[in-house]
Amino acid sequence: MLAPASPARAGVAGNAGKTSVAAGTDFGVAPSPDGRLLALDLLGVLWVCSASGGTARRLTSDLYDIAQPDWSPDGSTIVFQSYRDGVFNLWTIRPDGSAITQLTTGPFDHREPRYSPDGRTIAYSSDAGGSYGIHLLDVATGASRVLTDGSAEEYEPAWSPDGSKVAFVVADTRIDVIEVATGTRSTAVTVAAGQVIHQPSWLPNGTDLAYHLFHSGANDLAGTAGTLVSGEEVFPFRARFAPDGRYYYTSAGTIKVRRLNSASVGTIGFTAALTTTTPKYKKKVRVFDEPGSFPVVGIGSPAVSPDGSAVAFRALNDIYLMRNGGTPEPLFRDRWWKADPDFSPDGRQLAFVTDRTGTLNIWVRDLGTGADRQVTHLTDSAALSVRWSPDGREIAYLDQDGALWVADVSTGDIQKIFDATFEPGRPTWSPDGRTLALAAVVPYSRRYREGLSKILLVDRATGAGAYIDPAPHRSLQTRGDDGPVWSPDGTMLAFAMESVLWVLPVDRTGRPTGSARQVTREVSDAPVWAGGSATLLYLNGGRLKSVRLDGKPARSIPMRLTWRNDTGPDQVVIHAGRMWDGVSSSVVRDVDIIVRGQRIAAVEPHRDGRPGTRIDASDRFVMPGLIDIHHHREMQGYAYGSRQGPLWLALGVTTTRSPGSPAYHMVEERESVQSGARLAPRYLGTGEAIDGARIYYNFMRPTYSHDQLLLELQRAAALDYDMMKCYVRLPVVWHREVIDWAHRQGKPVSSHYHYPAIAMGGDQTEHVGATNRFGYSRTVTNVGSAYSDVISMFNASKMARTPTLFNSSTLYREDTSLVTDERVRRLYPNWRMAQLRTTVTTAQTADPTAVQVIRTNLANQVAQLTAMIRGGGVVTAGTDAPIDHLGISLHMNLRAMVKYGLTPRETLTAATSTSGAYLGLPLGRIAKGMYADLAIVDGDPLSRIEDAAKVTAVVVGGRHHTVEQLLAPYPSSTTTDQATPATSAPSGKVKDRVPVHQSTASHWWNDPAQLEGARTACCHDH
Repeated sequence: MLAPASPARAGVAGNAGKTSVAAGTDFGVAPSPDGRLLALDLLGVLWVCSASGGTARRLTSDLYDIAQPDWSPDGSTIVFQSYRDGVFNLWTIRPDGSAITQLTTGPFDHREPRYSPDGRTIAYSSDAGGSYGIHLLDVATGASRVLTDGSAEEYEPAWSPDGSKVAFVVADTRIDVIEVATGTRSTAVTVAAGQVIHQPSWLPNGTDLAYHLFHSGANDLAGTAGTLVSGEEVFPFRARFAPDGRYYYTSAGTIKVRRLNSASVGTIGFTAALTTTTPKYKKKVRVFDEPGSFPVVGIGSPAVSPDGSAVAFRALNDIYLMRNGGTPEPLFRDRWWKADPDFSPDGRQLAFVTDRTGTLNIWVRDLGTGADRQVTHLTDSAALSVRWSPDGREIAYLDQDGALWVADVSTGDIQKIFDATFEPGRPTWSPDGRTLALAAVVPYSRRYREGLSKILLVDRATGAGAYIDPAPHRSLQTRGDDGPVWSPDGTMLAFAMESVLWVLPVDRTGRPTGSARQVTREVSDAPVWAGGSATLLYLNGGRLKSVRLDGKPARSIPMRLTWRNDTGPDQVVIHAGRMWDGVSSSVVRDVDIIVRGQRIAAVEPHRDGRPGTRIDASDRFVMPGLIDIHHHREMQGYAYGSRQGPLWLALGVTTTRSPGSPAYHMVEERESVQSGARLAPRYLGTGEAIDGARIYYNFMRPTYSHDQLLLELQRAAALDYDMMKCYVRLPVVWHREVIDWAHRQGKPVSSHYHYPAIAMGGDQTEHVGATNRFGYSRTVTNVGSAYSDVISMFNASKMARTPTLFNSSTLYREDTSLVTDERVRRLYPNWRMAQLRTTVTTAQTADPTAVQVIRTNLANQVAQLTAMIRGGGVVTAGTDAPIDHLGISLHMNLRAMVKYGLTPRETLTAATSTSGAYLGLPLGRIAKGMYADLAIVDGDPLSRIEDAAKVTAVVVGGRHHTVEQLLAPYPSSTTTDQATPATSAPSGKVKDRVPVHQSTASHWWNDPAQLEGARTACCHDH
């Protein structure tokens, strides 16, 4: 998986400098056997320094991304784990930086190496057995064997001083000890529920163990003979004991040394010089009022009629039907959400989902008469990803949580077939109707959630489920429209993998009968069979193409469909009683904001009689609309339907940006909003984040080779991504190449990592601390802290940082004003409202001690933001909605920032002008030439941050929308029809579910508790 170095770095400008740091966040220390040197794994780099402190000397480059160093007993080498080649492997290096050597290879992760006392063996943890277990590597031969690998996760090994035993952690809850010679095993330590245990080490007596213990918000160095260190922020890494009783550990940003049975403590100072690069390139910005017509690129979920004569697809907030050689025609021309078209087996009807009666339900259109019929009448769930059964009697669909259902087309009866999986793909039927296949994720272990998107086969009658691999250690491209799709003759499943199309020969149940065969060599997405089993239709950079399986060249399918930017109004005059421009320290009074088209033409003292449409906000506070720079509209928010846009707007949010979305749906949303076909905030976004070989979310693209990386960049260029997102398993060398490519294209790059991205000229880090391939964050500790290796480097490089303060939900304990707000009650779907109430109940019933832990963590996180903002750093505003609660989570973030140290002005600036300036767009300010995106509120948000939510109207691109207008289409209950349907089916009933089959017992990753944790823990879970 090693990629060649990027050939074009010399062409990318940036202001590079050195930043010296004297403290670290979540790093470990290892003293050499002779006590003269210390090895550090600060920021993924291996350093050595004198045991007395001083300047640290770098041994590895940024590309190695190392952790967990350990010295050989003779001091000649240091072993460490490295992510250099896209999985974790073990490497060694000499203390002078020479003879760097890779010890392990393969598709599995190998972590936490520890030399045996005689230096002949290295113990480490690996997930090669389907869960983490303890393995032993023979240093002389390179051969490995399993020491123990049970069903529970076992990791972080530690040798006893005599080498006869290995202690290790089991599932964060206990430490077991195993005799190396006999395999005899015992439990040495068990911790109480809610406590987390890490990194055992043996005391010199060979009997007692020390270990890191996290409990009630405290980090202690505990031990079987009593607590060694408390009252400090001890980092969760192994303490190192010398025979003379000295021991080293890291705590509160520093290296500490103590002696057993002594209260004295010493601090070892160090400095490390790191590169910080402020990127210097011209951002290519989206011009929302650019004149002219543009070809439609946002084509979503294409479907082909059984005879191959017509194609249906999503575009511009409609479903279009295109006959062979014809012009695409919109079928509905309304403002409701429409998605997932699918032709009936006879080609006479089209199934789709729409929320025209309040919630996303299945509808069927008669293509001959144009009549629509509602099939399902769901109110407490949604229907998505529909697919018609071969006999035409049923339609399979997914609910908003990812459970698989079927609906009877004639009666509307529904039946659950398979419980929810995490963000599965669109189902497909076997030609005999007995099996459903869909993409579903399978993690490599319980310890880390990343894995592979495999093909899940579900028996329609029994609910039996089986997972099959599309190819060994390969993942389907995405879990959405990328397949699998069953061929009409039942002999193949087609899917996208490694950014191209493949077909897998299968039997009638979907089991492989051979190996997958590559069909295309260009960027290929969303395959569907085109009128038989010999041809596939697919998307290529926003174009429809088809390819035959016989090897003939692919051909393009002409599609004459264009769109235009909304022009905005001729002239609007907003009379503001008070106005804050997004920058100033004070407000101005009694002014007119004059808007022409989408932009502000002038801000002048109020004068009666100005021409144009007048908006009277003389008794209101007018401010820039808020910007949520991190959300995922097409995630579970997809199930909100048409409600999502008005919800954002009603809460004063006029611009949103997604750092990860299904690519074609992102572009469809962007084109729909810009053209005025869909009512929503301005939208910027990227497609699926570029990831490494293991993925978790359905909108991540697993990348396996440098050639595939180039295809991913081609797609990004063709679909004109607004940014690039590098996700957590992408190797550093490819992260660097994405940065270089993106900057040449004028696009910013974001990730979850601040270093080495800061050295490579990365533009932004998402979250205060986020999902991380190491299992811990290097930008925030488990109590919310960070040190100079974080704050000073952010500030020096001007890399932006988006907080996404998930812990702000603790404020629901006292503040439920947004939960009971009519905007939320009207615009949240029923199932999401239930989840919000659960969040509130959890906050209000939590134990006071737990509340204090959460709030201390939150306060520490805000302290980081305060240090950045007041130190000249760049803090933008974002929430990760709908993982956090859509719309209102931004206001809860702002309230938390003020509660724990920032002023309302500093906070609102982050959510307006700072975010706009980072985007490089004329957004977030009220001034001539800026886009006319305004929030009109009741109150004074600069004095009381809660008033920022008291929105009475918004202006987006000069167009005025009152909250009453935004809410009008949505009654207080989704059980009330909102539009008069055409012919309606009987109401239908929920039939007894297909019983849970015993075959699913081993699918632990689909356990409801596991899924709920995954949905809500995303980026604040380490």
